[in-house]
Amino acid sequence: MLMRYTFKIILSPILLIILMAAAHAQDSQFVLGTHYKQLSPTQPTSSSPTQIEVAEIFWYGCPHCYTFDPYIEDWRIDLADDVNFIRVPAVWNPVLQAHAKAYYTAETLGVLDQVHTEIFREIHVNRNNLSDNDSLQTFFARYGVMPDNFDQTFESFAVFTKMQRADELSRRYKIASVPTVVINGKYVTDAGMAGDYPSLLRLVNELIIKERSEQ
Repeated sequence: MLMRYTFKIILSPILLIILMAAAHAQDSQFVLGTHYKQLSPTQPTSSSPTQIEVAEIFWYGCPHCYTFDPYIEDWRIDLADDVNFIRVPAVWNPVLQAHAKAYYTAETLGVLDQVHTEIFREIHVNRNNLSDNDSLQTFFARYGVMPDNFDQTFESFAVFTKMQRADELSRRYKIASVPTVVINGKYVTDAGMAGDYPSLLRLVNELIIKERSEQ
């Protein structure tokens, strides 16, 4: 009796995980190859091995990224401890590179939380493209960043290294448009594939659960 009882306690959580995963797969409205695609091979992430990384590839000048930003800002507020959200700016041409450098400059200077949404607003509402050093310098000065400090950081080795990493990730993830979301270096999706922005985030949540069950 004691052996049988112990066996049931050990087996029960395993059965529960299998049953939950099976029920989840049956209930899902999302289909691999239609609503998301799988990278082969899976790419390494910059997050801890115990964390599931969700990466948004974006561009400040993209109107779709501007529209998506409030959705993902709300979504990331209550993330579980085992999920790490990161942003990766696209770097395909000189204008995108200027905006990517602005993102990493803000991150390096510790003002990213203050300026991220405001950069979107400056470009899409105020119609200031922020595509050159002078306009970016003036913009950052509003948030207490002195011109010399901005210039030094904007052209720094730290920002250059992050730009190289962003370019490498875009190539590894085979990014062709923005915004695109990559889940744990394995799954790639966007609003066009998922249907709309709320559906995209529901899909991201499903893939997080899927990854969690496979760890």
